[in-house]
Amino acid sequence: MGEGTFVTKADKPGKFQSIKLPFDVPMLLIVIVLVVFGLLMVYSASWDFSIQMGKGPTYIFGRQVVWVLLGSVTAIIASFFDYHRYRKLLVPTGVITLIALLAVLIVNEKGSPDYTRMLIGSSIQPSELAKAVIIIYLSFWLYRRKDSLNDVQAALIPMGIILGVTATLIMLQPDLSAAVTVLILGIMLLFLAGCDWKIILIILIIALIGGLPVMFLYSTGRNRMSSYLTGLSNPLESSYHIQRSLEAVIKGGWLGVGLGNAETKFTGLPLAATDSIFSVVAEETGILGGLFLVTMFVLLIWRGLVIAKNAPDQLGSLLAFGLTAWIGLEALLNMAVLVGLVPFTGNALPLISAGGSSLVVTLTSIGIILNVSKATFEQKTSERSPRSAVVDLRRRDGRGSVPRHNRP
Repeated sequence: MGEGTFVTKADKPGKFQSIKLPFDVPMLLIVIVLVVFGLLMVYSASWDFSIQMGKGPTYIFGRQVVWVLLGSVTAIIASFFDYHRYRKLLVPTGVITLIALLAVLIVNEKGSPDYTRMLIGSSIQPSELAKAVIIIYLSFWLYRRKDSLNDVQAALIPMGIILGVTATLIMLQPDLSAAVTVLILGIMLLFLAGCDWKIILIILIIALIGGLPVMFLYSTGRNRMSSYLTGLSNPLESSYHIQRSLEAVIKGGWLGVGLGNAETKFTGLPLAATDSIFSVVAEETGILGGLFLVTMFVLLIWRGLVIAKNAPDQLGSLLAFGLTAWIGLEALLNMAVLVGLVPFTGNALPLISAGGSSLVVTLTSIGIILNVSKATFEQKTSERSPRSAVVDLRRRDGRGSVPRHNRP
């Protein structure tokens, strides 16, 4: 299960007592390491950008600390809030998310192009919230319809509408990578819920046939795909962003140039503290530092999948798997983009990149995953309790007779 035991000194000398945490402790420790590492890298990568904003050199770092504190509070609350009770919050949360996505389009028409995905002075990015909300919503939706998943009219068409509306609103911002992420996660959850693989294959083909032409309608999608294909044939002709990212990786070598000593973040590396922070990690800590970060995300995904596998019900499995897959996919895309392996997406690096929306939503999602592990821990504890043993005995002999002195 992964629940941990902390040993502390008792009142009497030489005696020790253990404190068990009702969570998956490996997952908790991995998240703490990533958050601390992320703060360190944001502090290193954000000086120049903070000064360009007309603020002090630690302005972005200070804001990131605030977001970490806020995200930690929401994560703690989510870790103790029974995930079954989210059912009552699904409709209002979904409506608020759709309104926020629509508001982004309205603001985009009235304001600056720099705010195309943001609200409230470029502080809130609704598409980040939409990714987590759609996972939670679909988890409940699929769980309630697990006996009719292969019914096209009763399940697949309504699900297609839910995914289609959400992905379209995100795509209109335009945020193509977030829209694709939503569709991928929806298909993954459909597979995990037990849908026939033939139907999933048909849905995937329809999504590709409908999605690829739409992507090329936008200049952003055309330019990114063209730049990616050009870079595959000749890295020297990649986009400016990818060239500077690769330059940072090469300068870092195996061991890096040292924390705070990266040059590319001062000489034009785009979005050094946000989308490109992995390049700063590679330059300052080297390939070994980059591998350490990759390993931490692999471990996080592993623990999330273990929690999903051991969940007390299918709803917990869907929630833990979906949220874990989303965090892992975001990390994979961010790191793969910066070394030219996939087309540019603009995904933040979860728990590492500067930015409040991504960090708070990610930490809250991890809190939900920990709550699933808490439910598993409580179930196992209940099964091992003496009271549960009595109940099991009564079921086996079928007579319900228990000695009077043993009755609860």
